[in-house]
Amino acid sequence: MNPSGVERRISLPLLLGIGITCLVLVAGLFVAWYWFGGRPQPAEQSQELFQGVVYSRQVRQSPRPMVIHVVQVDLRAPGLSLLVTPGDPKAELPLTARTTSQFLEEFDLQLAVNGDGFTPWRSNGPLDVYPRSGDGVAPVGLAASQGVQYSYFTDEEPVLYLGRNNRAQFNASGGKVYNAISGNLMLVSRGQVLSGLDGEAEPRTALALDRRGRTLLILVVDGRQPGYSEGATLEELAALILEIGGYIGMNMDGGGSSTLVQAGPGGNAQLLNSPVDQGIPGRERVVGNHLGIYASSVP
Repeated sequence: MNPSGVERRISLPLLLGIGITCLVLVAGLFVAWYWFGGRPQPAEQSQELFQGVVYSRQVRQSPRPMVIHVVQVDLRAPGLSLLVTPGDPKAELPLTARTTSQFLEEFDLQLAVNGDGFTPWRSNGPLDVYPRSGDGVAPVGLAASQGVQYSYFTDEEPVLYLGRNNRAQFNASGGKVYNAISGNLMLVSRGQVLSGLDGEAEPRTALALDRRGRTLLILVVDGRQPGYSEGATLEELAALILEIGGYIGMNMDGGGSSTLVQAGPGGNAQLLNSPVDQGIPGRERVVGNHLGIYASSVP
């Protein structure tokens, strides 16, 4: 027998396994460092994505790192129309949960953002999450899609009503309800930040209108990503609404739900912001309803 040969045959696979384990560990540490501290902020930009739809990204370091996404939607632009996620008014849980990207692709939209809060919801780790794509949920507040109202007030949530002709107004339907989506509280009214806004810096989504109600403003602030973007307080979010020309606006579902997507080549969804779900930047949360935009290509 050659004991040394046996030892060699045993040690080589062992050493190879140890080497692979070390490489995986180093790679994992690098990814964690990149996403949670070493990831650089993106460049600022401004671009007309579609006719009447202008996107801009703002990058700030004060009062903390923030990446801010703003969409200005000209409600009078030719070929432009709006869609709230359709629901079944006869069902106890009228919505089928989807990511914002799935919503955009399913309905062939050009842009989409997450909507209001929903129930049931839980997130106790990767094996105990509800909802997953396809599960039933109910929105918190009034919701309607293309003339079908499938949810009603629960605690007098603020509502953005969107008519068939894209007429938009908060908290007054102005007639038969066509599209409607709720938030959880008003942030700005008549060009003034409302009092009593508090809360920690978090990922945020807000919807607002300019003074004439002709421009819909979509505002998303990335958060929970140290060194990259750490979110905004509600008071800061309200101040941002005024800064971008908003006259009235409300807070939407935020946190891990905050997601903004556009249609890329072939209609495939492309993230405009950096959502965070289960602590993983770039991962989308499955949510209840959404607001989508149909728009024509830029000539």
